[in-house]
Amino acid sequence: MTLTTLDEFLQPLAASSETLLELSRALAATFVTLSAESVDQFLPTPISESVLRPERRDYGRFLAIDIGGSNLRVGFVELLDKPVLGSARQGPGPSRQLNRLLEQSWPIRENLKNGNSDSLFAWIGERVAHVVRMGCEAWSLAPDSELPMGVTFSFPMQQKSLAEATLMPMGKGFAVTSKQDLGGQLARGYETHRTADMPPVRIAAIANDAVATLVSFVYQFPAQAGQRASMSLIVGTGCNATIPLKLSSLHESKRPASISVLPGQDIAHVRIAVNTEWSIRGSAPPLRKLGLISRWDTELDQAGEIPGFQPLEYMTAGRYLGELARLIFVDYYTTALRLPIGALPRKLQQRFGLTTTFISHLYPGSKKGPMQQQLKQEFPPEDPSFHWTLDLAETLYRISRAIEVRAAGIIAASTVGLLRCAGEIPDAVPTGGVTVLAVGYTGGCIEHFQNYLADTKSFIDDILDLEFAGQPPARVVLTPCHDGGITGAGILVPAALASYST
Repeated sequence: MTLTTLDEFLQPLAASSETLLELSRALAATFVTLSAESVDQFLPTPISESVLRPERRDYGRFLAIDIGGSNLRVGFVELLDKPVLGSARQGPGPSRQLNRLLEQSWPIRENLKNGNSDSLFAWIGERVAHVVRMGCEAWSLAPDSELPMGVTFSFPMQQKSLAEATLMPMGKGFAVTSKQDLGGQLARGYETHRTADMPPVRIAAIANDAVATLVSFVYQFPAQAGQRASMSLIVGTGCNATIPLKLSSLHESKRPASISVLPGQDIAHVRIAVNTEWSIRGSAPPLRKLGLISRWDTELDQAGEIPGFQPLEYMTAGRYLGELARLIFVDYYTTALRLPIGALPRKLQQRFGLTTTFISHLYPGSKKGPMQQQLKQEFPPEDPSFHWTLDLAETLYRISRAIEVRAAGIIAASTVGLLRCAGEIPDAVPTGGVTVLAVGYTGGCIEHFQNYLADTKSFIDDILDLEFAGQPPARVVLTPCHDGGITGAGILVPAALASYST
């Protein structure tokens, strides 16, 4: 089969810059509607912008945990009184403003994901107790003094206050049911493993991972005239974004009962951090209307844990892109090449048999070795009629690239659409010149999958150039904000303790 025919086969994945401009406009309007009406998207947090951008910085050492889709991290975050220059572990600013201490990380095994909530949170509590004991040994923590803890939770939740959260359906392979008190579950899990010589833990702040990344990004990004940290973006196992929005843009039923603000702030002008959960079903209509949902996306969706739940995530996030590539490759092999599926290695015939991590490194000149060699090692031929040819290796690479380019375009359009929804992009160049809007990004998928990051940046520029005839009033820059989950959880602890609720 010729490469031209392969191009035709992959045409359902194509998205031009003009289409992405239309998508960004449609998503901006959709996001405004979801903010005002949706009950499971654009979830408000009790964190006001003045808490995100305080005039005075707190410092100290704070317990933090980050419960992700794949891993659990627990440690202490030390906020420095005076930034340290020239560190290799610094954040997006020119100096290091915090340290991560005694940090431990564990993978969340499938049996924990598939089990009940009690077993999952008991396991988490045991790990928290392990790190707290390390802290007791390192710093002689007083056993009779409560230890405030910040929590980052990488799943949808509803919050009425900064220290309280109610679980919603989790997705990402987790079977935990909704409507559970997250703080209560974490506290009980820790108490099960706490000994008399260890301090009790109090949940001081809870945030979604995208919210925590925004908190961390704003804290570390240098504030200068003409530029600001505007939103956070996560494209890892899942996909999400957080941005400050006016309280008035949210439906009254979604507004938090209490909001953490600083003394003297007028509640009427509050902007709060909003966890968009933009990958959930409410974002699907613009994708469908513009023909961006292919038959392979539909097949992937229908085979999922909750069909129709996260269409945008299926098209952009690390948990799913490898499986999408497998579906397309098998379809090409059986329908275009007209070869029997039974000849393929069994692993390629199984759901999630092809991982996003593997295809991230499948490209000409890869450090992992020649593509043909990688495929032979990962998927050894089992049927005597099957061989990994150069053409088949090239085919799977090109499928992976087509998936990545489309994903980058969708993320770019979503980013521009969200910034427009929040009023961050003006209609004309401001008097002071072009505004620089910094988007703090993190996640293994956008960092390592083919050219995801570079293509996202390029598409953002293309969309803005097309929208404003080559003279955009704002420039959007993607800035790394790694480890924002655990650092954001730590940063939120003193902010929560210093603020008051209104």
